[in-house]
Amino acid sequence: MDNGTNPTPSRQDSGNKRSFVRRIMVGVVSLLVILAVAIGFIGYHYFQSALKPMNSSNNNVVQVHVPMGATSNKIGQILQDKKVVKSGMVFNYYVKSNKFTNFRAGYYQLKPSMTLKQIAKQLQKGGSAEPIQSTAGKVLMREGETIDQLAAEIPIQTDFTKKEFMSLITDKAFFNQLAAKYPQLLGSAKKAKNVRYQLEGYLAPATYQAGKKMTLKQLITQMVAKTDQNLQGSYATIKKQKRTVQETLTLASLVEREGVTQSDRNKIAGVFLNRIDAGMALQSDISVQYALKTTKKTLTYKDLKKESPYNLYINTGYGPGPFDNPSVSSVKAVLHPADRKKGYYYFIANTKTGKVYFSETYAQHQEKTSSLASDNK
Repeated sequence: MDNGTNPTPSRQDSGNKRSFVRRIMVGVVSLLVILAVAIGFIGYHYFQSALKPMNSSNNNVVQVHVPMGATSNKIGQILQDKKVVKSGMVFNYYVKSNKFTNFRAGYYQLKPSMTLKQIAKQLQKGGSAEPIQSTAGKVLMREGETIDQLAAEIPIQTDFTKKEFMSLITDKAFFNQLAAKYPQLLGSAKKAKNVRYQLEGYLAPATYQAGKKMTLKQLITQMVAKTDQNLQGSYATIKKQKRTVQETLTLASLVEREGVTQSDRNKIAGVFLNRIDAGMALQSDISVQYALKTTKKTLTYKDLKKESPYNLYINTGYGPGPFDNPSVSSVKAVLHPADRKKGYYYFIANTKTGKVYFSETYAQHQEKTSSLASDNK
């Protein structure tokens, strides 16, 4: 009979609940023990694996830069990022437990096949003060290529990184060393204002041998020395024409990209010189592309209004400096322009055939542009 009170649990029910709780607790503890053992086993296996070479069969050289004041922990992370060791943390533990100290800053030529001990000893000996080439190779500098384009290819063709290349290209002290060595070549470049890169235009297009143990400074110096060699017979002509080397190479860098045949380049150089003498803007799309850091062929009205000293649609004269690194033939075109007396101030190319048409007046130029509209879409 229900008298309104809760029934009292039986002792058997209480015992069953306590037994169930114990079983759960035992199961959880067992699971935790199993997980701890598994994690410990995996961790031990990983640690032992990380003590071994990254890849014992990989003898490819990796250039590693250890900055001044880097701790063993930081060095370990750098080595891991460069894929020279499996774990930067394990490397840090290894060098500390084995009392490896006094690691030195510099550039190191390391291999994934090296043991941690070999790497640690190498770091104690010290590296080079600047990047060096580990194996013999070749570097191709194409005609009309910019410094930015070459920078993207340097890591593919050499052991040097894009960052290392750009750091040296923009190093004022290095430029001043080159200017002191090649005063005829770089004298006007040293005085130039608002340039993106002082060495733009001065890296001669050619194939260069990147010998083993060659430094990046030596490689770039080769390129500058080649330009100086190419211009040895032209310095007197440049002076006679009352232009600087900077101005000559700037025009040559435009001619390089605007013309294909030597005949066209000579005539295009004549057009540019006529426009400069008349105080007209050169209006070269190449200058706008350089200002925008783009290679797109079709430029918008907004592009042509880009605020930049390199935009020769809105600025008259030569601009700050070269827009790429021109070939010898383009330099010769500037020094020996053609058809100046014909009074050409405009030119346009048929993009399908490559034929270049020259005009004396803007009206003639517009007429020719309209006739080529379908081919130049």
